[in-house]
Amino acid sequence: MSLKRANNGSERLLAGLKKLLSGFNSGQRASCDMAEVRMIVGLGNPGAEYAGTRHNVGFDVVDSLARQLGIEAGKKKFGALFGQGEFDGIGLMLIKPQRYMNRSGQVVATATGFYKLGLENIVVVTDDLALEPGRIRFRMKGSSGGHNGLKDIIAKLGTEDFARLRVGIGQSVTEASEDYVLTKPSAEDRELIGQAVEKAAQAVICWIKEGADEAMNRFNMQKTNEGQES
Repeated sequence: MSLKRANNGSERLLAGLKKLLSGFNSGQRASCDMAEVRMIVGLGNPGAEYAGTRHNVGFDVVDSLARQLGIEAGKKKFGALFGQGEFDGIGLMLIKPQRYMNRSGQVVATATGFYKLGLENIVVVTDDLALEPGRIRFRMKGSSGGHNGLKDIIAKLGTEDFARLRVGIGQSVTEASEDYVLTKPSAEDRELIGQAVEKAAQAVICWIKEGADEAMNRFNMQKTNEGQES
């Protein structure tokens, strides 16, 4: 039963949302109530060889959310690993595109179109060279900042007006950026990035419950090992 058919009372509406979140047959399309459904996209590269690299922190944030919220995010859909669930009365979709980073956009565009989501209900989580390890930044829109995953999403959606949560991985003074992002962090950076991943998961939960402004006010540029705003 879709939400459209469940419009004759609040009980039927809630039943329709629960049905929506339990999954769809491959031939169905759905129309989500934009106020009740959120999609969180974590960017990374598929394959065991990329696990634990700096470029995959978006995947790590989605994995943390899946653990905390009890959502199984292993279903294959839209060219991604996909999970559905509910938190605080809001429907959630967790997505990890399984195409390479610079081809992430079609996955996001397909899922957004299938569920008829408004852009205000989407957040993309990604790594950021410009932020030092241990810092995160939530923004409601902006350019790609040279990030190939964001660049492809912007191209496929045709707009920059979607939220993104950046997790700092720092820069290298000796390696080219395209090589550096595919390496695993040092022990010191790994600890800071791991803390930032958990902080980013908290920021997503804050966004879900309290909105983007509160998430930005509470988490932007907070350094995890100091607990102070910069």
